[in-house]
Amino acid sequence: MSQTLSTILAVAEQAAGATSEEHAAEEHHKSETPFFVAGSILVAFAIAISIVGFKKPDFPGSAGVARGIMALSATLVAATVFTAVYVAI
Repeated sequence: MSQTLSTILAVAEQAAGATSEEHAAEEHHKSETPFFVAGSILVAFAIAISIVGFKKPDFPGSAGVARGIMALSATLVAATVFTAVYVAI
């Protein structure tokens, strides 16, 4: 009985065009956790910057601080994009 069932399943898989490589690729997908972590950090940073900007009209105090915040923002965006592409590929 079990040999008959396994034969039927094997024939059905071949008819559907499924190979063992396709099954292995489906079972070993990449975790989306890095993307969600990077995205969450980016969102939290954007909200924090918005709150500070609304509370302090002279924010940021100097050009150096502004450049630092822009560099950190660009780094967080790049990290989020990189993790999205990494998970998708």
